[in-house]
Amino acid sequence: MAYKISDDCISCGACEVECPNQAISEGETIYVINPDKCTECVGAHESSKCAEICPVDACAPDPDHKESPEQLLAKYKRLHPG
Repeated sequence: MAYKISDDCISCGACEVECPNQAISEGETIYVINPDKCTECVGAHESSKCAEICPVDACAPDPDHKESPEQLLAKYKRLHPG
């Protein structure tokens, strides 16, 4: 499942540079994650970097975008062909 950023976000930007899929961008008031690009870092890292780096624990799994590890890996491979 993709991750999402809660209203607890302090807009520090730490998560944006850690995302291997460029799924995180600055929103109107907080950073946001594009679920079509988020793979929970499957294919790039062993764990979700945004959740690890966030100083206020604002990054969490999004229950509205459930995907299996296989689906996440397939998405990663589509985003990073070759």
